[in-house]
Amino acid sequence: MNTKTYRYPSVLTIAGFDGSGGAGIQADIKTISALGCYATSALTALPVQNTQGVKAIYPIPYHTVQDQLVTILDDIFPDAIKIGMVHTGELVDTIVDTLAEYAQTPVVFDPVMVATSGDKLIEDKTITTIVERLFPMAAVITPNMDEAAILAEMPVRTLDDLYVAGLKIRKLGCQSVLLKGGHLDAPRLTSLYFDAQGTVHEFGFTKSETNNTHGSGCTLSSAIASYIALRNSLLEAVRKGQEYVYQAILHGSDVQVGKGNGPLNHFFNPQKLTKYDLV
Repeated sequence: MNTKTYRYPSVLTIAGFDGSGGAGIQADIKTISALGCYATSALTALPVQNTQGVKAIYPIPYHTVQDQLVTILDDIFPDAIKIGMVHTGELVDTIVDTLAEYAQTPVVFDPVMVATSGDKLIEDKTITTIVERLFPMAAVITPNMDEAAILAEMPVRTLDDLYVAGLKIRKLGCQSVLLKGGHLDAPRLTSLYFDAQGTVHEFGFTKSETNNTHGSGCTLSSAIASYIALRNSLLEAVRKGQEYVYQAILHGSDVQVGKGNGPLNHFFNPQKLTKYDLV
């Protein structure tokens, strides 16, 4: 007799590895789990890194990425998908073409393009492919100020710059944009969410004096995807995702993990796995 009457809201993360546990798929799985969702994953790359930086990156073959996605999607179909760093146009095509074969589910895309050092991580032709193919399928993209500067082709240093850049990025074909103001030189950090209707929503948080922010972008995009899976509206998911990251930074600010930029405290308030009726 089948006694299974419930299911968990699931979130699929498509991202790279972080052996130090603070970013990438590790941060995604921690975030999704801490918020009461069930995490599945597909690995796109194997960076060798710790809290002090990336030593090397070993790519995963594209057919292997496709095989991972098909195997998961055929068995545990997600309520939301988070996509992290995609470092080549071929990888973008692999992901987009594979997901196109399945019913549409909300996608949160974190367009990782710039390293903490300021160095670009991907080539211009890859950025073009991302804009043309990934942007249209994403419910929301979450660039930081450095990435916004690349996408908008302008300096982004102030809150006024964020407003101008956001309007430019919206015209690139994405459904909505969350511009993260974490690098603003101000005591209060402001992020801007440009929704699908053209309304701009402003979110502000007090700046935390800590370098324990490794993986904050991965964590935010995963948190937004998790809140979508938990049946929040996109605007509420964006709001709650930012609040979660703020609290995770705050609760991890006094802890040393490694010798460089430490991780967030993803489990400052872990939730039990949510159960939905099985239909």
